[in-house]
Amino acid sequence: QAYLSYSNIAALTHLAGKPGWDITKTLDNVKIWTHEEGAVLSFKVEMQVKVPSHVAFSLLSDFSLRQRWDRHFLTCKVLQAVSEEEKIYHVTSAPMTGQQPRDFVILVSQRQPSRPQEPYTVAVRSVTLRAVPPSPEFCRSEILCAGFQIHSNSSSSCTVCYFNQVTSGVMAYLAANLTGSSKSIEDTALECIKFLE
Repeated sequence: QAYLSYSNIAALTHLAGKPGWDITKTLDNVKIWTHEEGAVLSFKVEMQVKVPSHVAFSLLSDFSLRQRWDRHFLTCKVLQAVSEEEKIYHVTSAPMTGQQPRDFVILVSQRQPSRPQEPYTVAVRSVTLRAVPPSPEFCRSEILCAGFQIHSNSSSSCTVCYFNQVTSGVMAYLAANLTGSSKSIEDTALECIKFLE
C-alpha cells in the first residue's frame, strides 16, 4: 500500500511536469490544455479560484463532496480509509447514451506541500479490491492517473490544476468535448470554481 500511494503521487507529479502541453481553450478563469503521447491523451484544466490553497485542498481531497460539483459522479462511497492521507472509494458514473453506467474503484492519495513553493496534491488511480469485484450492472472502468495540484497565488487565491490521463473507457466523454461540440469539461470546471468559492 505504501508503494501504491507513493506511485500514485509520483505518477501525477510526473504527468504535471511533462513538456509539450498544448493549450486548447481559454476562458476567463479556466484554461484547458492537452498532451498527446502515442495512444495516451492527457488533459489539464487550470482554474483560478478565489479561496486559499489549503481550503481548496481540504474540499477537493474529500471525494464524498465531488457529486456537489461534478455531475459525472452519481455516487461515491468510502470503501476503506487506508490512512489519514489515503482512502479507497467506489464511484459510479452516469451512463452515456446507449451504454451501461460505469463504476470505478479508486485510491485517492493526498499530500500537503513539504516546501512553500510546492503544490498541494490529490492523486487518483484505479486499484483492485477483492471485496468489490466488477458487477454485471456496471462497466468497470479504469483511471490510469488523475488528480489535482493546487498552487497558492496569495493568502486568498490559488490555481487549481486538474489532470487526467485518458484511457479509451473515458474517451467517449471527452471526444465530443475536445472537438468543441460539448462543453462538459468547461461546465464542470466552472461548477468546481463555484463550489470552492
